[in-house]
Amino acid sequence: MSLHHTFHIPVMGTAFTAETPLRVAKYGIDSVIALADDVLLERLRKIYSDENDITYLAIKNNTKDYRSNRITAYLDMVNDLVSEKFDEFITSTSSKFEEVKRYFEMLPDGSSIKDDFHEIISKSFTFEDLSDWLKENLSFGSIDVNIMTKVDKTNYFNKEELPSEYNDAHAALRGFAKSNLESSVIFSAGMNPRLYGYITQFEDFFPDEYGYIKKKIVLKVSDFRSAVIQGKFLAKKGLWISEYRIESGLNCGGHAFATDGYLMGPILAEFKDRRQELIDETFEVCKGALENEGRIVPKSLPIKVTAQGGVATSEEHNFLINEYNLDSVGWGTPFLLVPEVTTVDSTTRKQLQEAKEKDLYLSSVSPLGVPFNNLRDSSKDIEKEQKIADGKPGSPCPRKFLALSNEYGTEGVCTASRLYQKNKIEEQGISVDITEKSCLCMGLAATAVINYGIENRESKAVSICPGPNMAYFNKELSLKDMSYHIYHDDNGIVREDRPNMFINELNMYLTYLSKKIEEHKVDWTKRSYRYLNTFSENMNNGISYYNKMFSSIGPTFSGVKDNANKSLNKAMESMKRMGQEIAILKEENQ
Repeated sequence: MSLHHTFHIPVMGTAFTAETPLRVAKYGIDSVIALADDVLLERLRKIYSDENDITYLAIKNNTKDYRSNRITAYLDMVNDLVSEKFDEFITSTSSKFEEVKRYFEMLPDGSSIKDDFHEIISKSFTFEDLSDWLKENLSFGSIDVNIMTKVDKTNYFNKEELPSEYNDAHAALRGFAKSNLESSVIFSAGMNPRLYGYITQFEDFFPDEYGYIKKKIVLKVSDFRSAVIQGKFLAKKGLWISEYRIESGLNCGGHAFATDGYLMGPILAEFKDRRQELIDETFEVCKGALENEGRIVPKSLPIKVTAQGGVATSEEHNFLINEYNLDSVGWGTPFLLVPEVTTVDSTTRKQLQEAKEKDLYLSSVSPLGVPFNNLRDSSKDIEKEQKIADGKPGSPCPRKFLALSNEYGTEGVCTASRLYQKNKIEEQGISVDITEKSCLCMGLAATAVINYGIENRESKAVSICPGPNMAYFNKELSLKDMSYHIYHDDNGIVREDRPNMFINELNMYLTYLSKKIEEHKVDWTKRSYRYLNTFSENMNNGISYYNKMFSSIGPTFSGVKDNANKSLNKAMESMKRMGQEIAILKEENQ
């Protein structure tokens, strides 16, 4: 994690941040590459190899381990290029002086390293001395990777099923483990015990006597309980979680993993209050496991706690850092409007600039069966509707990353594929439930194909998955502009009528609960009341927390506090009505 910045750029899609470390790491900014699409990474490796006169040997899919090898090759290339550019950056200080100044301009005020730099250049100095100082004090941003643990499709070679270590997520992990990176893997989308067990095969994930871990583990979690369960599960294997990355259940981009009514503020407060408890309990478990395996046991192991999802102003950023003792805050969706940072084609970026609340919705298009944040009328959605109108619903499935259904084939079929939808329609007749699934494998990679003019016969229709926050950003920005906004706020970048991030998420959960009540009305089970009641209790507790929080933070959020209080009062009224509705449903179904 960056030594100087207090924000990081989370993973976005498969293509949107695939190149981001190459663009921002030299400025000390951490970012994340998705490891889902090895085909895309291989294509990007060729492009960058050609640009940088690097010998390129294609890794074809005619071997068992091509996926892992492609990932390793891409990560090694990125690391080498970033290291080379960073060394050039801090060594050639006379020719790169303006770029060096830009590095420090993007740091937050109050940064000791920023103050030291300004003191050095305010006096007489030599570029040689400056270079020595930079080498001693600067580092490039972490080149992290993301693996969705549940996207772990079984693979085949010559029509024979391969062992589990060749599954998609396992191969991605191996690709990272074999790379020369010194960074972190972020696990998202829940727990995969078999994958977690596989980590123990690689020495780089274990600590030395000083607590140094070359390849760290980061868990993306939605609540404290999940952190404890997964943290201890891995600790029993001698594996340490170096960072818990808390993500809003609904106020985020990509797939949305809603909590049972737990809101962001109370979740962060619990992590703050119980952070040392989490460290102590997991360390004792990890220590015992390391001792049993005859491994080195360090005296202590630290953790970081970070958060992401819905932040849009420096005031919110600083509040999260200071109020909850966070180590960093993730800024994702707004960076989709920064061409220097993310890979988004110009047409899609224009759509994002113009998008309003109604254009950003929680959809059911993902073949994973998990709610997916979607941009209305994306080129992928238009393509999908045209296929339906032509009587040819579904998509070709060349990648098969989400071919996880065994309903029509032992090797797995994607629910967005032409094969699956054709069979399903023949059985049940056409319906939105069948045809709404979209080919995300191709859609999320298409923007890179467009940007680089990659010639292929595959679809170039784009899927994109911004968080609801995108509605409040409406212009293309530079990296410098965005960094300044994160640390200082810049009037005109964010819509003035935007609700506070906590209130925004609360309203999303109110809508979500209302929909869940309607669903359970037509499908009431023994678990319905318990689920809805627990959800309601957590929501009410969250509203009470926010009432206390907004009344105790003094001038913080003064510009939105009146509207926040009005929203909280409305939320309490809504919860009262829904509580009554749940009670009636319980009575009717006894």
